[in-house]
Amino acid sequence: MEWYYILLIILGVVAIALGVLYFLGKKMQTKVNDQQSLIDQSKMTTSILVIDKKKMKISESNLPKMIQEQVPFYLKFRKVPLVKAKIGPKITTLMCDEKIFKNIPVKKQIKVEIAGLYIVAIKGGTSATAKAPATTKATTKKDAKAVKVPKTPKAPKATKATKEAKATK
Repeated sequence: MEWYYILLIILGVVAIALGVLYFLGKKMQTKVNDQQSLIDQSKMTTSILVIDKKKMKISESNLPKMIQEQVPFYLKFRKVPLVKAKIGPKITTLMCDEKIFKNIPVKKQIKVEIAGLYIVAIKGGTSATAKAPATTKATTKKDAKAVKVPKTPKAPKATKATKEAKATK
C-alpha cells in the first residue's frame, strides 16, 4: 500500500468520528436545553439556613432512595456538591452546581432559588459572597509548618537602674 492510501483511510475515520461527535453533541445540547427549561418553570425562591456543605458520593448522601435511583450511572461514583440546609422546620440535603457551592456561606441564612432538591441560584441574604477573615492559626499540621505566626515583642528586662528608679518613687 502506498502512504497516501493510509492517509486517506485515517482521514476518513477521523471525519466519521467528528461527524458522530457533532450529532451526539447536538442531541445532548437539546436535552440540556429541555432540562433547563423544566428547571426554570419549577424554581421558587425560599429562605434556607445552611447547616453544612460538603462534596460526597450520592450513594453516601442522605438523599432519598428514589432520587439515588434516578441519578445517571456515571454520577453515582462521582463526588457531587451537597448542602445540608434547614428549610422551615425540616432539615434537607440539597444538590447544587459547583459555582454556586463555592459561594454558599455555612451557618448563615440565605435566599436561594430551588427547583426540587437542586439549588439553582443564590438570590441574597446575609452576605452570600462574603469571605470569612483569614485567621493566623493553622488548622492542620501541614498548615502549621507553612504559617508563621509573628511573635509579640517582649518587654525589655529591667535593669538595676530602672529597679532603683521605681523603688525611689
